[in-house]
Amino acid sequence: MSEPMLFTDKNEFLEKLRQLKASGHSCKDLRLHMPFEVHEVEEILEVKPGAMRYFAFAGGLSGFLGGLGFTIYTALSWPIITGGKPIVSLPPFLLIAYILTILFGALASFAGFLLLARLPSLRNLAPKEEFGNNFVIILEDREDPWKP
Repeated sequence: MSEPMLFTDKNEFLEKLRQLKASGHSCKDLRLHMPFEVHEVEEILEVKPGAMRYFAFAGGLSGFLGGLGFTIYTALSWPIITGGKPIVSLPPFLLIAYILTILFGALASFAGFLLLARLPSLRNLAPKEEFGNNFVIILEDREDPWKP
């Protein structure tokens, strides 16, 4: 990890970021600290949508199919025939499938967040420096991610 580059002006910070991007550094090589969100940073680093949406979709889909499958299997395994009504009736089963869609989607999103953020991390447990209201760029070497 190199020495942090401190900037008090937002325009100087963005110009240095453009220079680093032009010199071949990727967004994975940089660690940025900003006192407030600067939307131009995403444009400069060409940040693409992450894989988080796939975790939510997979969790929601598995919750829906699991909820529907579980209720249908239960109804067919222990049938209660009342008044000639069908054993598998979708309207009440869809409620359970909907609730499990939300539950599994939320749990998968949380698990995906932890996985993609590499949490819990033994590296950098506490911030080593306080940068205050400065814009900071730190170049990192990505050779050994577990090196303290």
